[in-house]
Amino acid sequence: MDRGGDKQHHQQLSLPKSARQQHRYNEWIFRDVPSDITIEVNGGAFSLHKFPLVSRSGRIRKLVAEHRDSDISRVELLNLPGGAETFELAAKFCYGINFEITSANVAQLCCISDFLEMTEEFSKDNLGSRAEEYLESIVCKSLEMCVEVLQQCETLLPLADELRVISRCIDAIASKACVEQIASSFSRLEYSSSGRLHMNRQAKCDGDWWIEDLSGLRVDLYQRVITAMKCRGVRPESIGASLMNYAQKELTKKSSLWNPPGQTKVDVNSTGHEKLVVETIVSLLPVEKLAVPINFLFGLLRSAVILDCTVACRLDLERRIGSQLDIASLDDLLIPSFKHSGDTLFDVDTVHRILINFSQQEDSEEEEMEDGSVFESDSPHSPSQTALFKVSKLVDNYLAEIAPDANLKLTKFLVIADALPEHARTVHDGLYRAIDIYLKAHQGLSDTDKKKLCKLIDFQKLSQEAGAHAAQNERLPLQSIVQVLYFEQLRLRNSLGCSNGEDEHKPMHQSWRISSGALSAAMSPRDNYASLRRENRELKLELARLRMRLNDLEREHVCMKRDMEKSNSRKFMSSFSKKIGKLSFFGHSSSRASTSPSRQSYRTDSKVIERTCASID
Repeated sequence: MDRGGDKQHHQQLSLPKSARQQHRYNEWIFRDVPSDITIEVNGGAFSLHKFPLVSRSGRIRKLVAEHRDSDISRVELLNLPGGAETFELAAKFCYGINFEITSANVAQLCCISDFLEMTEEFSKDNLGSRAEEYLESIVCKSLEMCVEVLQQCETLLPLADELRVISRCIDAIASKACVEQIASSFSRLEYSSSGRLHMNRQAKCDGDWWIEDLSGLRVDLYQRVITAMKCRGVRPESIGASLMNYAQKELTKKSSLWNPPGQTKVDVNSTGHEKLVVETIVSLLPVEKLAVPINFLFGLLRSAVILDCTVACRLDLERRIGSQLDIASLDDLLIPSFKHSGDTLFDVDTVHRILINFSQQEDSEEEEMEDGSVFESDSPHSPSQTALFKVSKLVDNYLAEIAPDANLKLTKFLVIADALPEHARTVHDGLYRAIDIYLKAHQGLSDTDKKKLCKLIDFQKLSQEAGAHAAQNERLPLQSIVQVLYFEQLRLRNSLGCSNGEDEHKPMHQSWRISSGALSAAMSPRDNYASLRRENRELKLELARLRMRLNDLEREHVCMKRDMEKSNSRKFMSSFSKKIGKLSFFGHSSSRASTSPSRQSYRTDSKVIERTCASID
């Protein structure tokens, strides 16, 4: 018995592959009734019976009816969704043989039931309704199963899209992710010591477990899922984390994203998929700042340059980077140049456009602040000014890094150095260092070019050490050295004057204005305007006080003239002495009797001053 079984198994293995498949397809078919129709699907042949097929499938019923006269015995089904394996399941359903519908085959069953027209019109509880019921009641309740169905739909397009299998799974994924996020947020709520309910940001967020599941989707389906999630209100940080994870999985040339620049070798023949992935990820980036780390944005930009992505893609990345350039590092800015030989080592043009985006952002913020209340900050270090300080140091370090490049033209160096406004640099030591490195590496520069470079430096903003170095620097033009020596002499004179205590003899308002002017040199125009506005307000108040004192004097003068006309000389002298006491030219009265009128006059003056200031403002 065993020998016969082994012999039969050996005969099956010796058959060709197509014959073995046909034998497997036919092994579940009734053997006591001879076959009257053969269905060919993608190279596979199924010897079946017409009655069970036409009772369930409207398409096969129509084919048989059309060839009733010729008694058709062979039918070929071209472009059948799911192939021979899916048709085998559909044929089993026609024969009443049980099989399990799962997330791995439900998409194929939905498509083949539509292709074969296995609907309720031809039979009750047909394959189409069974597959639809499983999709709605089982698959759409689970995010993992929806992702698996989407992966199966990759080979079933466009039919799976027309049947809304993909859209229903995408909506279910977005809804589930949103619900999981809300539930995770509630789990992080806790009461503080004061009894108030607040969010514990240090607790781990468990609502983003779906990120790893989505990384296995094809890029077009992944794009549709993320778009649906953004519409449902999923957190930008979660979207950004998913984009980073997907980029890490899909981009085969990860060195262009994660490794330092200058270590990437890209195969041009295999960049089509990576280019599509980069452009898709950039289009899906959240609009909120800090949703993704800035080094990831620089990595995408570096990859976009390498892969020659669209101009819109690169400009979008440059704009996003420019909006948060103050948190970038020097390594981020060092983007290698992938152009022809003879060009610079680093992509200076891209960095220049990023700086322009940053400067335009600062300008737009200042133009939008037309309301005077926004200038009331007493601190010269507003957030935008702090960002300018950081970016100016970053640019100076970048210039020092690219300055030794022999192929770096003077014009490119100048546009990078001059990309920021003048008030961005409070100290010019970094800029002087970069220019000195450039002069040392490009010794063939003409005197005119050297003067153009040195015009960028405000020698008055050099530190004492940098000024001493510049005074002895033979690479600088003679005119620049003279300026350095002049400002160093002024600095020495001022330091000697301060040591002799000359400032003690200056009036208080004069010393305050000098210090305010020195401070305004390091301010942005916005903060400088706030300082000037405060000074203007103080001057207006002082002017109002002087006007009130002048009105007082005029009233007293009129009273004295009236007394002179009415009284004799003795009464006039006594009245005159009293009036002199009331005028209080020196601001202090030793008489107790004069105290009350002066206080009443002061209260009157204060009210009038307030009204005068209000009318002046």
